[in-house]
Amino acid sequence: MEIKKGDFVTRNSYQNDTIFKVVNIKGDMCYLKGVDVRLYADSNIEDLVLTDAEEKVEDVVSDIQIGEENMMRGEFFYLPGKILHIDGDSEYLERCLKFYRKNNVFAVGKKISESEIASKIHLLLLEYQPDIVIITGHDAYYKKKGDIHNIRNYKNTENFVKAVKEARRFEKSHEKLVIIAGACQSNYEELIKAGANFASSPKRVNIHALDPAIIASTIAMSERNKAIDLVGLLDKTKYGKDGMGGLMCNGLMYVGYPR
Repeated sequence: MEIKKGDFVTRNSYQNDTIFKVVNIKGDMCYLKGVDVRLYADSNIEDLVLTDAEEKVEDVVSDIQIGEENMMRGEFFYLPGKILHIDGDSEYLERCLKFYRKNNVFAVGKKISESEIASKIHLLLLEYQPDIVIITGHDAYYKKKGDIHNIRNYKNTENFVKAVKEARRFEKSHEKLVIIAGACQSNYEELIKAGANFASSPKRVNIHALDPAIIASTIAMSERNKAIDLVGLLDKTKYGKDGMGGLMCNGLMYVGYPR
């Protein structure tokens, strides 16, 4: 069966473990984009198999919502934390925005290429005054270049580090501005050192398109006087502590009275 641009495929050589969308074809080479993971790849067309699976959003984590035990609608009202989501990929951004809408989380999304985020983030933070900012898109560790700790051996980690530093210049406190940064295989240690609260990827693995949004939404919908279960939070993401890591923190939702 002929494979064409826009089709969904898997790769035989990788045991068909990941669903991709064909974004371009040149000769016998297909250029692919992960449906669930933030990953670009290329493959010989003979290695690909068409799949019937359409692009889908995985099940939303149920306990992102405010627990029923905390909801006395007749007496209290809730003001979740505000999220600014900056993404280098428009499709993943829209997917995350749908996730926020489904979970009743207030979020503003901006599509900005990874190399331009650092130069634009200050004005965005000034305009939207978020409690949480996500800095993500695409990244990759180039093993052939060598040292895993050198940020120059990554596709976009250096750009993410610069953006995190700019955000931290805007707000120094990790409690007043939660920064979630990185993408697939990003240099986790450098992002944390730059000032991120949460980052990818401790084991240099790929991350799910929704992982940053899951972390942000959970924090935004948790009460300010309650500590976040860090291990439990990371377990909500696709690959757990291998894909995402970070610092202990409290929630960012205000609870008011009377309603």
